[in-house]
Amino acid sequence: EVRLVESGGGLVQPGGSLRLSCAASGFIFSISYMSWVRQAPGKGFEWVSSIGLSGSNTYYADSVKGRFTISRDNDKGTLYLQLNSLKTEDTAMYYCVKGRLQSSDYLQRGSSWGQGTQVTVAS
Repeated sequence: EVRLVESGGGLVQPGGSLRLSCAASGFIFSISYMSWVRQAPGKGFEWVSSIGLSGSNTYYADSVKGRFTISRDNDKGTLYLQLNSLKTEDTAMYYCVKGRLQSSDYLQRGSSWGQGTQVTVAS
């Protein structure tokens, strides 16, 4: 039932920016916590950011704090992640997740995850 479709990924040079979007459907988006998770090549899942129901409360992993910004538009049913000052280490598949995640522990893909959008940071 949960449908999450990420978009906005691509190839960008170090220091560049991207804006990821996640179109949500199949559930009541406005009363659902939302998160972003990523997986770098050969690595495990890493929690990136999460956001409360209204968008007022946001949380970030230390590795992205100050560079990434999570937001949501409940009227449009869309989650966003603004990626600024990108580093090569940010290269990963980025997943939109329905749920209140705040750590990288016990993460696994499931029905509440999108298919992901690839972000590649390279010269």
